[in-house]
Amino acid sequence: MATPVNPFKMAQHQFDEVAEQLQLADNIRQVLRWPLREFHFQIPIQMDDGTMQCFRGYRVQHNDASGPSKGGIRFHPAETIDTVRALATWMTWKCAVADIPLGGGKGGVIVDPAGLSDAEKQRLCRGWIDQMWRNIGPRLDVPAPDVGTTAQMMGWMMDEYSKLIGQFTPGVITGKPLGGGGSKGRTEATGFGVVVTIREAAKRLGLDPAKCTASLQGFGNVSQYASKFFIEMLGGTVVAVSCWDRQDKTSYTFSKDDGLDPTFLMSITDQYGTIDKGKARDAAIKIEDSNAWMEKDVDVLIPAAIEGVVTKETVSLIKPTVKILAEGANGPCTPEADEVFKNSDIYVIPDFLCNAGGVVCSYFEGVQNDMNYYWELDEVIDKLDKKLTNAFQSVHEMAEMSSVYNRNAAYMVAIDRVVRAMQLRGWI
Repeated sequence: MATPVNPFKMAQHQFDEVAEQLQLADNIRQVLRWPLREFHFQIPIQMDDGTMQCFRGYRVQHNDASGPSKGGIRFHPAETIDTVRALATWMTWKCAVADIPLGGGKGGVIVDPAGLSDAEKQRLCRGWIDQMWRNIGPRLDVPAPDVGTTAQMMGWMMDEYSKLIGQFTPGVITGKPLGGGGSKGRTEATGFGVVVTIREAAKRLGLDPAKCTASLQGFGNVSQYASKFFIEMLGGTVVAVSCWDRQDKTSYTFSKDDGLDPTFLMSITDQYGTIDKGKARDAAIKIEDSNAWMEKDVDVLIPAAIEGVVTKETVSLIKPTVKILAEGANGPCTPEADEVFKNSDIYVIPDFLCNAGGVVCSYFEGVQNDMNYYWELDEVIDKLDKKLTNAFQSVHEMAEMSSVYNRNAAYMVAIDRVVRAMQLRGWI
């Protein structure tokens, strides 16, 4: 059985490798290896049956030299502090590589949201804010949705914060519903960004994306829109997606050699990304085991679910046809898998570049909240495309100039920007 991956140790390992290449001073390394602040707390909630239940909550603020901390809140039964630390760390690098004035943060609650009623979810969301409201805010730390949380839940959180401070403050949370301070384009932004980076990689590799096939892990928000845009923007074909079945407590791969229709799949997928197997079979979609998505003879692989799925044990499943691996998820490839990719012809688009579309659009949402003026969808998408294209270009150029692996190049770009912000503020 594979050894469980500790995501924070993985994040530190990645950082240490590049810090050594950059010959960063030890004092700077120590500041950046660990979060600046961590919050651990209990959230007591009255359940619908009248009983009281306590949930464990977290918020980690990794670094805010460049601006307020920024990052989502996960509601997940397997949430751990090390997962939150890793995701907060990666958010620092993600904001820096995208060149937006924000730092890295992340939050979470150990809970399976599928087991809660809407009323219980609302009480839990408000309870999280009750514990954290003094340490978040538009100029301090701006949460957002993540795995297990939704735009509606962000609306409840924003409302609770506004009540506690006594004024309407939409900019405290991003990823809110449209009409409640949300930005057009935010729902599809991460998946859109994944496809923008694939488009740019294909240009560098001389590939015609219209002739490319793709396989994706996951069918939550990121995978849904990445698969749609891969077809609609690039003209490619999606032959497989996988998803977690919360009833069977296992994953399945849904495939079709002549191409899946993401819009149809979304119509038979619940809010937690579980595809209805019966309706899929009725549509002549093949259902395979959990790792089948990784074993497809495709041009593009997109792990877009959870961290630590491409490991030293599973990397050998990837077929030689794969030319681009686009990390739609955070930390899907372990350092051991990276060592394989460094010696292969696969062009890896690292996570905090590939999936930065969500945080860039969240930044846009905060800007619009400050102005109290909201852009049309075309304007949001155009700004998002330009921002991500520039970010891709900076990483690609660094990789070529320094003759380093793409992930190391992304770290070099990000670390340089964060260290410069720390220097300008007199921290170091």
